[in-house]
Amino acid sequence: MKILIVDDEPLARDRLRALVNELGSGQDITEANNGREAVRLAQIYHPEIVFLDIRMPVMDGMEAARRLTEVHPTPAIIFTTAYGDHALEAYEQQAVDYLLKPIRKERLAQALQRAYTLQHGIVSLPTTGAVRSHLSITLAGKLHIVPVSQIYYFRSDQKYVTVYWQKGETLVSEPLRDLEQEFAGQFLRIHRRLLVALAYVTSLDKDHHGHSYLHLKGVTEPLEVSKRLLPTVRKVLKDMHVAGA
Repeated sequence: MKILIVDDEPLARDRLRALVNELGSGQDITEANNGREAVRLAQIYHPEIVFLDIRMPVMDGMEAARRLTEVHPTPAIIFTTAYGDHALEAYEQQAVDYLLKPIRKERLAQALQRAYTLQHGIVSLPTTGAVRSHLSITLAGKLHIVPVSQIYYFRSDQKYVTVYWQKGETLVSEPLRDLEQEFAGQFLRIHRRLLVALAYVTSLDKDHHGHSYLHLKGVTEPLEVSKRLLPTVRKVLKDMHVAGA
């Protein structure tokens, strides 16, 4: 996730960078010390999210926000300030959030998730037909950004679903059926508890008991295919020319 931090105080930039890094790994962060520099960097760097201080020399945050709306793709703007008297004007600039300094980690997590939701269209599928490219998950106060392209499979366990991906695993509180509907064509249901990424499927085989298993690239454990779903799974994999189908 590309983030631009804009503040004329180096210590404020350092603290915000540290908090963002605490909330999630893999952030790509650039800094600017005034609004004019922020607009210039945004045109080159194309950040998804801009943290914008308001009272700065050269060009203040409000003017920078107005100019950032002309940058394409337009970043989500989160204002950060020690003063609460600019909130109305900030929201008139269509800011995603308005954080008062000193910034608390919990509020920062909320703002990041709100911005990420806006940028990546994380809304209900029946309303818009949008399909996410990333999952944004807050777990134990930490924001996890999981690219869908890096997910091997989903496994349901009662009301939670575990996401197994290239950097480990994490929980998401979304029903497996909703994920199956949203990512149809990318993921295939092979068991009532399992939804696998077709991009990682390498082969289908049987053990000596006649149970069928899928093998996924990057996953050590083979995943069992239910007898009920086997005909559908086999048909899909045959069309993909997967070994054993």
